Amino acid sequence: MGRDAQNIADIRNMADDVARLMADRLGGARRGEHPHLDLMLRRRGGALPGRLRKPARFLAQADRMAAQPKLGRQVDLAAVSRAYQQLTKHLEPLGQISRWRNSTLNFAASVAFGLLVLAGAMIWLAVRSGRL
Repeated sequence: MGRDAQNIADIRNMADDVARLMADRLGGARRGEHPHLDLMLRRRGGALPGRLRKPARFLAQADRMAAQPKLGRQVDLAAVSRAYQQLTKHLEPLGQISRWRNSTLNFAASVAFGLLVLAGAMIWLAVRSGRL
């Protein structure tokens, strides 16, 4: 019984890990939100390659079955592990360069916006004091 419970917990952890990777790499989650795999598949499942959609749906179904102990024992753990490996292999390296580029662009845009606001404030003060 203890070993089955551990495997069922592993399925939940795998599904949560894939859902987190999907949210990080593909978007679809609000800030601070940690959606489950079913919700992420509804939101961003179409962004997965066709060959990975079936393993993702299988992992989500296994996660739902693992929530019920009698059904959880019927899940093929080897197939769940294969699906998890396929999904994490695709999602982990996805977009490392673009994430770095986006964070750099976001920082540059923040600096540019700050300078624009500062320049606007300086012009407003110059007009108000009569220097311009």
